[in-house]
Amino acid sequence: MSVAESRRIVVFRHAKADWPQVPDHERPLAERGRKDAAEAGRRLTDTGISFDLALCSTAVRTRETWKLAVQEFPQRPKTVYEERIYEASPGELIAVLNETPDDLRDVLLIGHNPGAQGLTEVLAGSAEGDVRERMAGRGFPTAAFAVLSFDGPWKSLEPGAATLRDYWAPAD
Repeated sequence: MSVAESRRIVVFRHAKADWPQVPDHERPLAERGRKDAAEAGRRLTDTGISFDLALCSTAVRTRETWKLAVQEFPQRPKTVYEERIYEASPGELIAVLNETPDDLRDVLLIGHNPGAQGLTEVLAGSAEGDVRERMAGRGFPTAAFAVLSFDGPWKSLEPGAATLRDYWAPAD
């Protein structure tokens, strides 16, 4: 694959979490979150993207979201549980993505807000059709995902470098 080839990043926010008396990192999914995670997995499959890599926060709710979503995939991508995604800023998330090997084309990042929405907004220098307006109208609720594309090596990913191609939220 040439490094000039188009790459895709799907930013996926974890599904709805419960609020038991546990540290934030240990919060599990709520019942609605389990249903939404599976539905998001079906919708991710509908995109037709065959992910080369999934980068998932180490928090319980992101790991549970990924476990339920990936069951809907025809093929499980390599998964890396990355502690730097938890509570990461958009800049920190870009730094994680910049480390992706150039032989990988399509990456799924499973994380948290405000980082997930912030990353999507920061990367999207342009958008197709009404995708930006749809996302702005709904924000980035739990189990939502955005599909972005950009050209060039992963280390060149920077603010404004991507095009927002698609967006889905459970209310859609």
